[in-house]
Parts: sequence; C-alpha cells; structure tokens
Amino acid sequence: MSKKRSQGISFSLILCCLAIGSVLTRSMGAQNPEMQQRVADLKEAMAKNKQALAQYSWNETVTISLKGEQKKQEHFQVRLGPDGKPQKTSLDPPAQPAAQSGGRGGRLKEHVVAKKKEEYEDYANQIKALIQQYVPPDKDAIEQARQKGNIALSPEAGTPGQYKLVISNYLKQGDNMTLVVDKAQKSIVSLSIASYLSDPKDAVNVTVQFSAIPDGPNHVSAETIDGVSKQLTIAIQNSNYQKV
Repeated sequence: MSKKRSQGISFSLILCCLAIGSVLTRSMGAQNPEMQQRVADLKEAMAKNKQALAQYSWNETVTISLKGEQKKQEHFQVRLGPDGKPQKTSLDPPAQPAAQSGGRGGRLKEHVVAKKKEEYEDYANQIKALIQQYVPPDKDAIEQARQKGNIALSPEAGTPGQYKLVISNYLKQGDNMTLVVDKAQKSIVSLSIASYLSDPKDAVNVTVQFSAIPDGPNHVSAETIDGVSKQLTIAIQNSNYQKV
C-alpha cells in the first residue's frame, strides 16, 4: 500500500471517529438523567405559569431607538388570547397627520424622512416578529432540543440556587438561547438570545428579565432587542398586572 493511500485511509478513519464521537456526545447529553429532570420540571412549570398568566392583563410600553435616539414610543394593554398569544390594544390617541411644508424642496425632504421612517419601522417589525418566536420559550421546542442533544446544563456561576440551560439551534441553525432558571421555583429568571434575520450577518441580540406577580405567575418584566446592523433598539417594559 502506498504512503499516500495509507495517509488517506488514516485521515478518513479520524473523520469517522470524530463524527461517531459527536453523535455519541449528543446522545449522552440527551439521555442525561439530570438534564431530563430539569427540562421536565421546567416544561411543567412553564405550562402552569402560562395558564395562570392568562387570567391577567397588563400594560406594555415599547420604545424604539435608532443609533441611541428615541424615534417612537407606544403603549398597549395586553392579555393572552385563547390561542395563548398576546392580544394588544393600543392606549395611545390616534396619530395626527403631519402638516405639509410648502414648496417642492419641503415636499422632497418630507418624502425622504417618511421613507427612512418606513424603513426603520419595517426593520423593527421584522425583528419583533422574529423574537416573538423565542419569547416566551416554547416547552415543546425545548424538549425537541433536548432530544437532539442541543442543550448544555451547568450551574449558574455565583448563584447556587440557579442553573443554566444553553440551547443551540433552537429556531435557526447557529442561533443560541441561554435560560437561567431558579431551582426551587422552577421558573425562568432571565434569558438571552443570539439570532439573526435571513442572513447570519444581520444579527439580533436579546436580553430578557423575568419577575413574579405577588402570589401570582412569572412574567417578562423587561426586554431589550438589539438589531445590530441598523443600530436599532427596542426596549419593552411590562407593568400593572391585574386579574381580569
């Protein structure tokens, strides 16, 4: 057997061993008893929490900023609909039509401003629609990730009462979602997301904080969405939770 052929076979064997090792590692992770128990506890708690949250309405403030400058703020009353998705009612008065500037130059400037506003609002809607697929996390999607071996379990550094689940390829290839969970309450404390729109270069990063209603369910209290490519930030604050 020639030296080149021997080297080729050896390289193929190495690749084969690496592939088998990767599959075994994912399989072991998926069958990890502690992982299974943590995910099962979290799924059960999320289902009960969602059912309890459906009994409440709350106020949501959405602030959109472009390159650090606030461009728009909206206020909504929100509650979960029969399908479990948020239903929003605007609390803002109807927008007044802008007065038109006289002259061709003024109209051209207005057209340019309106075009730019339309572009950033379209982009904002795209990233909001994307993140609605992540927040709140879906219990079935988490279970699928566990079965595929796409979840890593570890303690949360510096916080003995919490642990961390890092989920890869949750919604898209190459995305990442990290959940910090309270062991005793079995509820999500915070989560962070690294995703993208149609192209991985168009990154969207999110941080979410959760709080508990006194004697009630857990809920998203604050959420910050960063559209990296256009330096657009959407800050969401939820408050005034009331039983309905």
